[in-house]
Amino acid sequence: MADPKSAPKQPKAKHKRGQGVATVYDTIKREILELRMAPGSPVDETKLTERFGMSRTPIREALVRLVGDGLVVTLPNRSTIVAPIDFFELPQFFDALTLMYRVTTRLAATHRSQDEIARIRELRDGYAAAVAEKDVSRMIEVNRDFHAEIARAGKNHYYTELFERLLDEGRRLLRFYYSSFNDELPEIYLDEHDRMVAAIEARDVTDADEIAHAHADQIVRQIQSYISADRRENASMSL
Repeated sequence: MADPKSAPKQPKAKHKRGQGVATVYDTIKREILELRMAPGSPVDETKLTERFGMSRTPIREALVRLVGDGLVVTLPNRSTIVAPIDFFELPQFFDALTLMYRVTTRLAATHRSQDEIARIRELRDGYAAAVAEKDVSRMIEVNRDFHAEIARAGKNHYYTELFERLLDEGRRLLRFYYSSFNDELPEIYLDEHDRMVAAIEARDVTDADEIAHAHADQIVRQIQSYISADRRENASMSL
């Protein structure tokens, strides 16, 4: 038997630069969206280089992408933090979000093409699969893409850009939404996507508007209820 000590040492596996950036980006993004990295918490480059076993270059490139996503913020003193959530601005945010759900779904029912319907259905099915697997990070991302695709089918790029920005800002709030159900979304709310797609495909503008309105309202109410309960619990624990 060969002496293990005499065997040539194997070189350590190295991440290709692009793969390294993608690994860091995907991991941190998932942790931010799932609130495992708390809003406002510091993002330490040194600790990340140690954690991922990489140089600072891919770490910084990943953080630049996360800044572009609005999930990370670089402060004037050059320190980096997870983007805070301004809870005082939430009522205005929810008003704008609800309006854009309705407007974009109405327009999609008017202007959608068959190819767009096919893409919307594919994203609907992808969301259902993520719900079945209780993959919350995937649920958050596919839900965002589903509604963004509906907006694009409406053919108004101003509305699409605004709605995509609102959807991006609201991704972490969906973590509260799914947490309120212990990550097991009730079937009735999953069915709302099916009804929305059916109304768009049928070009039923009125039904599309009503479904989108109800869909947005129940999400907003659930998030508000969860946040209020969480704050009451934290307040009682601090007494």
